[in-house]
Amino acid sequence: MGSRQVSTTWQGKNVTVAGMGVSGIPAARVLHGLGARVTVVNDGDDERSRTQAAELEAEGITVRLGDGATLPEGTELVVTTPGWAPGKPLFAAAAEAGVPVWGDVELAWRLRGPDAAPWLAVTGTNGKTTTVRMLASILEAAGLRTAAVGNIGVSLLDAVLGEEEYDVLAVELSSYQLHWAPSLRAHSAAVLNLAPDHLDWHGSMEAYAADKGRIYEGNQVACVYNVQDPVTEHLVREADVEEGCRAIGFTLATPGPSQLGVVDDLLVDRAFVENRQKQAQELAQISDVNPPAPHNIANALAAAALARAFGVEPKAVRDGLRAFRPDPHRIELVEEVGGVAYVDDSKATNTHAAEASLAAYDPIVWIAGGLAKGATFDELVEKSAKRLRGVVLIGADRAPIREALARHAPEVPVVELDRTDTGAMSAAVEEAARLAEPGDTVLLAPACASMDMFVNYNKRGEAFADAVRALAAGRA
Repeated sequence: MGSRQVSTTWQGKNVTVAGMGVSGIPAARVLHGLGARVTVVNDGDDERSRTQAAELEAEGITVRLGDGATLPEGTELVVTTPGWAPGKPLFAAAAEAGVPVWGDVELAWRLRGPDAAPWLAVTGTNGKTTTVRMLASILEAAGLRTAAVGNIGVSLLDAVLGEEEYDVLAVELSSYQLHWAPSLRAHSAAVLNLAPDHLDWHGSMEAYAADKGRIYEGNQVACVYNVQDPVTEHLVREADVEEGCRAIGFTLATPGPSQLGVVDDLLVDRAFVENRQKQAQELAQISDVNPPAPHNIANALAAAALARAFGVEPKAVRDGLRAFRPDPHRIELVEEVGGVAYVDDSKATNTHAAEASLAAYDPIVWIAGGLAKGATFDELVEKSAKRLRGVVLIGADRAPIREALARHAPEVPVVELDRTDTGAMSAAVEEAARLAEPGDTVLLAPACASMDMFVNYNKRGEAFADAVRALAAGRA
C-alpha cells in the first residue's frame, strides 16, 4: 500500500545503507524495490557478510564490504541500522556533504501511506518489549487490528508496506532508533524509565535521555510518563507536542488527577474519565497482571494508559492483561524445588532491570554477574541488601559486585564461581540451592550482559532452567 504511494519519489535516488544486519538488509531491499540505486556499506568482511552480500548483489544491489567509513560518491541519503553509533566517520562525511541520515524507523515513517495506522510508541531503559506486547494484547481484546512492531514481532517496514491493514500499531523504539528518527510523530507515546545504559553509543546520559525524549515530539493525544521517575516527566515538559496533547502519569501509588495507578488491589484510571478530580475507573486487578511484580504492574499501567488514550474501553484493558503471556527469561518461574522458587530473569542485563527484579521477592538467593559494561553496583546492592539470603557470583565481572556486597551487605554469604565452562550455571544453581531455605526465591537476575559465557541472555536463561530441572529430577 505505502510503496505504491511513494515509489516515484525514489526512482534513481542514490541511497547508501549503512550496515547489513536485521534492519539494513530489509531496508536495502525495500529501497531497491522502490527504484532507488542502493549501495550497502559494511564494516565487516567475514564469511556471513560475504554470503549476505552475494544475495543482495544477485538482486542488483551494490555492496561494499570492509569499508563503512567512506561515503559513496553521489549519495543523496544515508539509511543506517540502529547499531551504528553517531560518531562513525560515515556520518561526519554525510554531514559535511549535506546528506541527511535516517534510521530504519524514519524510513518506515516516511513510507507510510496517507491512510496509515497511527502509532502508539514505547521506549525506556527496561520493560519496552513487555509493555508493547501488553499493549498489543489490550488492543486486540478491544477488537482492533494491530501488531507489536519495531524491535519485536513484525518489522516496521513490513508493517507499513505489507498488504495487511492495521487500525493501530504498538511500536517499541530504542534510543538508537529514536536518534535517527527526526520526523516521527506518534499518536501517543510512553517513556517507561531512564537509567544509564548505552552511554558508549550516546556519549553521555544527557544525550541518551534526549534521544529517548524524541518519542514525545509531535504527540497528538497523550505523553505517558513514570511518576516515580522524574526525568521522564521532564522530557514531557521539554517536548513540542500538538495542542491539546496531555501529560499522563502512571504510578504504583494512589493516582492523582490525569494519572493511572493502584488502589488496594486494583489498577485504576483517573486520566480518561469525565471527572478526573473525583472519579476513578477500575481497569483490572493486580492479579490480572502476569507476573504481578511491581515493575510489571508499572508496565501494565503504561500499556493501559496508551490504550485508553486511543479510546479503548476498561473491559478490554482487563481482558488484554489477562490474555498476555510474558516472553521467556523475564521473571519466569521455572520450578519450585523443596519449597524454594527458582525464577529466571536472565533478561535483567543491567542494574536497573535487576533492581526491579530484586524488588519483587523476599528473601532471595541472588545469582548475578557477567559483563558489567562499566556499570557500578553500590546503589543496587544497598537497595536490595535486606532481601538477600545469599549471593552466587558468576561470569567475568564478579569483582565490582563482590566489592559492593562487602560495602553494603557484609553479613550476606557470597559464593564466587571462577569458571566459565558449560557446567558453571549448574554449579551456580547447586550453590544457590545450598544457601536457600524453604520460602526463599533463587533469582537469576545477573545485572550484567551474558556474552562472556553465553551467546545471549536467552541461552543463559535456558542454562539456568536446565540446571533447575536437573536439580528437581535429582531430588525427586
